[in-house]
Amino acid sequence: MIGKKGRDKVTTFFIYSNGRKIERFYVSLYCMKKIILSLALLLPVLAAAKAPAKAVTTAANDSHITYIARTAVSEDGSVSFDWAASSVRVAFSGDYLLMKVSDTHKNYYNLWVDKAPTEEADRIITTFGKDSTIVLVENAGKGSHFITLQKRTEGEQGTTTIHSFTTQGPLLQAEPLKARMIEVVGDSYTCGYGSENCTSKDRFSPATENVNKAYEAILARYFDADLMTIAHSGMGICRNYNEEHKPAIQNYHMPERYLQTFDENKEVIWDAGKSDWKPAITVIYLGANDFSVSLQPSLRRYVNKYHKLLNEIKANYGEDHPILCCASKSDENLFNYVREAATSCGLKNVAYTAIFPMVDFDDDRELGADMHPNYKAHKKIAHVILPYVATLTGWELCDKPIK
Repeated sequence: MIGKKGRDKVTTFFIYSNGRKIERFYVSLYCMKKIILSLALLLPVLAAAKAPAKAVTTAANDSHITYIARTAVSEDGSVSFDWAASSVRVAFSGDYLLMKVSDTHKNYYNLWVDKAPTEEADRIITTFGKDSTIVLVENAGKGSHFITLQKRTEGEQGTTTIHSFTTQGPLLQAEPLKARMIEVVGDSYTCGYGSENCTSKDRFSPATENVNKAYEAILARYFDADLMTIAHSGMGICRNYNEEHKPAIQNYHMPERYLQTFDENKEVIWDAGKSDWKPAITVIYLGANDFSVSLQPSLRRYVNKYHKLLNEIKANYGEDHPILCCASKSDENLFNYVREAATSCGLKNVAYTAIFPMVDFDDDRELGADMHPNYKAHKKIAHVILPYVATLTGWELCDKPIK
């Protein structure tokens, strides 16, 4: 116990133990004032140190956030997208990261925390409804952290709108677009339809559609490249799956859909000139749906529509931009159609190849939902396409697994 007694301009302090004075010392009034002032200044600092950090909410269009996607930005700073493989990178400091999001339907996302994307996600999250708040990261600990969020499902499963992110402090600068970028134009194979199934007897489910286990994501991981897909299940060059040749519907195929910002919105057109997205190569893997249910279009019609798509891609990225045209093994005539389209287009840097029947899928182990390739089969497809991508881009092959 401490007591005090005034004496002129000096204050005497006594230290008591069990009611008895055991020690005394003197402090001048001047020093007392200094001590009191120091305590007054120090206490707010100590209180602030113990108080939890104030949450900071940042609009989704903030420049610290990196989008690998065709996006549209609203006046309130919300960002919308819907193509499969659309990705977001966010860096932050603190213990948690929240995302306020809306979705027109229900989509599935892969999430990685504090590491580059691999073939397996750390977590799978879903987006649905309006103005939902999703906890992306919690109990992360002190220091800086980063996440990658990738849309597993294709555009017809819904359009996602991110409104904002909330953290314990301001967002940090996320990793920008990588020096290497790959664009892929395709159908259900490219969407990863059934890529997580283990048998061809399974039926399609959005929960097992995972673009991260499709051939193009495998290529992107191998080359350490960012990926953008323009893909829709059932889509063809000039004929969609099981489509009859009717004038009312035969003019909406991939050459028309490729121009869109959104998979599911014909009105919003993509302006490549205003985007930082500059891929080193575009891969086209289309044609199976054109030849579906034992029907096929005329060679002339197929080639003309293919030329339209090739010219759209060149208009986006320049006449020297490399394009690789791939034919699936679905029909023996498809390779001839693709080869004719590539060789007769009159454009530079247009190559072609095929996934020939020799690169077959084992029915028991390598087919997923509705006879689509699963992850094992997609690795085979990636092995075939990989050396063509290396040659056309100048990227060297290296001794690393393809997964």
